[in-house]
Amino acid sequence: MGAESLRRGEGEARLRPVHSHIHLHRVGVNDDKVAREVVAPALLLIQAERLGVGEATLKYFGAVISGTIGGDGHVSAAMGRVVLTSGKRAVVLLWGAVFAAHGIMAKVEEVGGVPRVVASGGGAARLARLYFRYGPPLLERDDRLKNHKLVEAMELSAKEALDVSWEKLRKTPSGLVAADLTISEGDTKIKYNIYLWEELFLQFQSTDCSRAELAARLLRRVGIGADVKKRKDRDVWYIRVTTDRLATGHKELRNVIANIVRKAVENGWIDAGKAGGWLEKLERGVTLMKGWPRYDVQLARSGALVVRFSSIKPDNIESQAQRFREIGLEEGKHFSVKMPEGGKAGYVRIRREGLERAAWLSVYGSGRQRELAAEFVEYILQRAKEAGDDVHEKAKEIVKRGKARGSLRLEGFEGRVEVGGREHTVKVIGGGAEFEKSRSGKLLLRIKIMAEVDGVRREYTITFGRYGDDNATLGYATARADDPDGREKDAERFSALIKALTGREPKVYRRSDGVVMIECYEGHLEGFMRYTELAEAIKRWLEETNRR
Repeated sequence: MGAESLRRGEGEARLRPVHSHIHLHRVGVNDDKVAREVVAPALLLIQAERLGVGEATLKYFGAVISGTIGGDGHVSAAMGRVVLTSGKRAVVLLWGAVFAAHGIMAKVEEVGGVPRVVASGGGAARLARLYFRYGPPLLERDDRLKNHKLVEAMELSAKEALDVSWEKLRKTPSGLVAADLTISEGDTKIKYNIYLWEELFLQFQSTDCSRAELAARLLRRVGIGADVKKRKDRDVWYIRVTTDRLATGHKELRNVIANIVRKAVENGWIDAGKAGGWLEKLERGVTLMKGWPRYDVQLARSGALVVRFSSIKPDNIESQAQRFREIGLEEGKHFSVKMPEGGKAGYVRIRREGLERAAWLSVYGSGRQRELAAEFVEYILQRAKEAGDDVHEKAKEIVKRGKARGSLRLEGFEGRVEVGGREHTVKVIGGGAEFEKSRSGKLLLRIKIMAEVDGVRREYTITFGRYGDDNATLGYATARADDPDGREKDAERFSALIKALTGREPKVYRRSDGVVMIECYEGHLEGFMRYTELAEAIKRWLEETNRR
């Protein structure tokens, strides 16, 4: 089929014999610019006729069409179509003929006087698949560099099913257990090696860089981010993906790999205990957010949440530390760093204060800082969920506390709470916090709140300090001896104010000298941190009085 047959109407271009004797003047080409635009599709037509349509010609076609789509093309996964436009109808007609020659159904039309060729349905999916396979690299880590057309092409091509299978479970001469895993898409098949050793890993290598890139792209189609690397000593390109990354893949892929592991156990080639850990990850799946490495999230024996990334490579540790600085976290205060030494892994560890700060920044940060913080918090919550209910609840508690800091105002606060078997009405007029030194030189935090409780207005003062060998946070206040209703009533109103603001009722007791004391703990102070007027002062006091 030549361009003349497309001129007769706006219908679909169908696959017919292609004539290689193409004369540029017959498609209206009369200047060098248009001639250059015509050369690529004209050569593709000639190639399809003389060599047929196979893997080699499809690869060339995909590489050429990716550049064309990247220039004057449009890809929409939602609408299921790929569009090429041109200022010259002759060029559009030729591209329509090229699509037809490669088995891609397309329409040639004009919209607003601009000629274009539109592939939709299965034709668009096939075209998107070729663009995705042979187009420019996927740059996922930075939105400023990301090729969004290529991302759309990946989503559109994903509507066509892949086939994942395995065969040839065996022992290698070196004693490793191995199997072949094949991912097929249409007429494209890539064979990978799965190895079961100290860890479970997938590997692919080739002396053809483009073949390795295609292997990486098919892995992305099944949910696994993979990079192509070159061996230092020779021209061999390879991909290596270990257990946690494999567990991020689509369920079909994970099931196939799990079957390989089970068969190896059945044969007695792999320890069942070791295989159990792999199978657990493959069956439940693992979340690794794009651009973030694998963070371990677990509970220490003390019940504290541990969030840590480990690596033997100094650059990996430094890149994570730099990322936290970009979020707005401070080393030594919010996270700690240990660089690798003597072949042993180093780590970046996020402290509880760091996760709280990241949670706060995910709501109140600015621009890119807020986006990075929100991404990190979302990732850690997902990893915590995968680690178990206890870990997830602890992480959610810390994140909730972090987001709540400074989110409310004391001024204008109103609430009703039950204390001492009675309901109390609380209205806050205002408040603040300040530092002062005790006689012994201890730094104290004094919180003052002007409030009206049950119609009685007065200023309530609580003084927090650090006490004991464990540096515990405690706050103390005294009930007024001159209250007309007595010390106990004043203490009850004081308790109602604290409970209304923090959600926690304080301890109240009478000393031997008759003084009625109101005692608060760290949980009360965390509750007070929700208020704008108090949050910054409390944060600074906690930092300055913390023993490191």
